[in-house]
Amino acid sequence: MPRSGERHLPHWPPGLPRQLTLPQTSLWFNVEVSANRYPDKPFIVYYETPLSYAQFRADCERLAGWLQQDCGVQAGDRVLLYMQNCPQWAIAYYAILRANAVVVPVNPMNRADELRHYVQDSDARTALVAQELYPQIAPLLDGPEGLRRVGVAAYADYLRQPTDLALPPAVEAPREAITTNGVSLWREILALRRVPGPHTAGPDDLCVMPYTSGTTGQPKGCMHTHRSAMSTLVGGVQWFARTQDTVFLSVLPFFHVTGMAGGMNGPLYAGATVVVLTRWDSDVAAQCIQRHRIGIWQAISTMVVDFLSNPRLGEYDLSSLQGIRGGGAAMPAAIAKKLKELTGLDYVEGFGMSETLAATHINPLHRPKPQCLGIPVFDVDARVLDPQTLQEVAPGETGEIVIHAPQVMQGYWKQPQATAESFIHIDGKRFLRTGDLAYVDAEGYYFMVDRLKRMINASGYKVWPAEVESLMYRHPAIHEACVIAANDDRRGETVKALVVLKPQVRGQVSEDDIIRWTHEHMAAYKSPRIVELVDTLPKSGTGKILWRELQERERAQPRA
Repeated sequence: MPRSGERHLPHWPPGLPRQLTLPQTSLWFNVEVSANRYPDKPFIVYYETPLSYAQFRADCERLAGWLQQDCGVQAGDRVLLYMQNCPQWAIAYYAILRANAVVVPVNPMNRADELRHYVQDSDARTALVAQELYPQIAPLLDGPEGLRRVGVAAYADYLRQPTDLALPPAVEAPREAITTNGVSLWREILALRRVPGPHTAGPDDLCVMPYTSGTTGQPKGCMHTHRSAMSTLVGGVQWFARTQDTVFLSVLPFFHVTGMAGGMNGPLYAGATVVVLTRWDSDVAAQCIQRHRIGIWQAISTMVVDFLSNPRLGEYDLSSLQGIRGGGAAMPAAIAKKLKELTGLDYVEGFGMSETLAATHINPLHRPKPQCLGIPVFDVDARVLDPQTLQEVAPGETGEIVIHAPQVMQGYWKQPQATAESFIHIDGKRFLRTGDLAYVDAEGYYFMVDRLKRMINASGYKVWPAEVESLMYRHPAIHEACVIAANDDRRGETVKALVVLKPQVRGQVSEDDIIRWTHEHMAAYKSPRIVELVDTLPKSGTGKILWRELQERERAQPRA
């Protein structure tokens, strides 16, 4: 029997090395290489409008010059990026890197109350935002939060050819004139033709800082270098054997590490083309697959469910698809079977975190297993340990996944204690404690069992109850709140809040009132869809709310 870390090696993808030699450059160099190699080739196709590699580089350069000269962005500064998927998202990302700064990607579903923390914690002074999201960022401009300059992008600026594709309202909305001090419009910024200074960032400089939450409730910035970001983008291209002639459907959000690495950074490195949709639309996705002969589609399980339920699906030629992959939530067996029957393809699942900037585990293409996290990819030392003793468990036994790999973050921004608690040292190596409970089968494949951390997985979005509770306590009528996961056939899990109202407002505030308020004050994916008003919440002898007892009680209920 091979030792635990080698059981998967007999099933390693044929022809692939087990280690990767990573480029010793910043991510910006990937733009230079692909723009020089394929200047006239489309990097992005946005609702039928192509953006060539040469034009992409030119727009990045101009925006980087504006960041440096007009906004005072210096090496290592953090810049907030707050948009839905669009050409400007990719341009902004690489312009920030070209300016030697650090990208802080923010979920476009977040509201002003949530954004305030990202701005304050990251010390960002500049933000690049989409037009329809500007009202959420406006209250944070030139106030105690620290934002000084904001660049506002209208999606329609990159619609330069007619299309019969259905456009989301935000995409077809005309550019608005915003005259607030400190605000500049995207088209005006590029028209300045600012020339940036030298690019000096290297592989060990900070590159991107996605935020993740945890049991304490406040989101924490995961510090990734150009090297750790390079690891997942190069690894994904190699694992899936993609080339410069591959066409990707990029519908997973770019702010999320999976969409960022697999839907943008990897294809750019390869010199490939990405077809970008701002909002998921199953019919538009099918049209694009047929028109652009898309080969690779990254998707979460709920997208695939929606795609397969499209009554017009039989009208489209999907024969160009060569791979459908994703993660975040297990794919239901019945849906995977239906997908296989339609396309002849397996849904290839993987596992990753914000702390690892996408995948550390992926199923081998030639031998995937259903509802499986896969096997450790290039240079990943993953183990399953008893969470208490930190000793490795036997095959088939459940324990916590710990990971040593080049894609693991440096730590949490300004959080030395949280960083120290998230890492352990084994055999002289630093391992990240994932908080995910899994087991490894006899062939070295990893299977998720549960989560050690308190977290809700709603359609692949991670929701941290403590963060939602913290926001809910701002409601003037709420005395106590406890957030748990409720069963949901479509989302897997959904967010439920048990609420104790203040005595003076009982009978005056309804469950629907609370739901409406939360939708106005937090991202839709994390706001409770179910609110139950209760008289009391169970507590421990020290007064702590017994959330686990409430969660176990809820799990015993049949699915809604």
